[in-house]
Amino acid sequence: MAQPILDHGSLQPASAASLASLELDSSLDQYVQIRIFKIIVIGDSNVGKTCLTFRFCGGTFPDKTEATIGVDFREKTVEIEGEKIKVQVWDTAGQERFRKSMVEHYYRNVHAVVFVYDVTKMTSFTNLKMWIQECNGHAVPPLVPKVLVGNKCDLREQIQVPSNLALKFADAHNMLLFETSAKDPKESQNVESIFMCLACRLKAQKSLLYRDADRQQGKVQKLEFPQEANSKASCPC
Repeated sequence: MAQPILDHGSLQPASAASLASLELDSSLDQYVQIRIFKIIVIGDSNVGKTCLTFRFCGGTFPDKTEATIGVDFREKTVEIEGEKIKVQVWDTAGQERFRKSMVEHYYRNVHAVVFVYDVTKMTSFTNLKMWIQECNGHAVPPLVPKVLVGNKCDLREQIQVPSNLALKFADAHNMLLFETSAKDPKESQNVESIFMCLACRLKAQKSLLYRDADRQQGKVQKLEFPQEANSKASCPC
């Protein structure tokens, strides 16, 4: 004969409600591990996309980089308002021959977009229209946050894209503008601000995709969490 399940705190048979609560807590611990934000980095070849991801995720500037073939991504776990969040930064090839077969996967389930140009190359700035068109062509929702980044600002004598021109372009496309240098260690905080700004914006949204540990069934849960009252970390934007 089956024995009743006891709530050991009261030594009384557990109610259906208490069992459901325990099962919910257990399922949350088991399935919801960490919130993940997918941020993609877009722009011409040699504008410094890979170096920006290295600086943010690893805090260093690579001694040597080669052209990205297909898609690569790096991760960094950050804490915002007491919650640990994993930021995935996806880096893609700027050359069409390297990225054509991967582009659909690259844009899938994206949470935020970083458009990058080289402040010393006007062509990389004018080509931003093409990258924005590609982004729109892959049905990235209008509400997905986007920022504009002018890289290599340490090369002051070679600058071709003035800040006022870049700011006008950013305003026209409803984007924040960051000018920075992935190479200059003094600018590392500014590089951090780019991705933390996006992570803060995304965290403020009420519902985001969560990772489900049960990969075999391919389940993804959307869970609602209340806004936290006390902030342990301030956002840069």
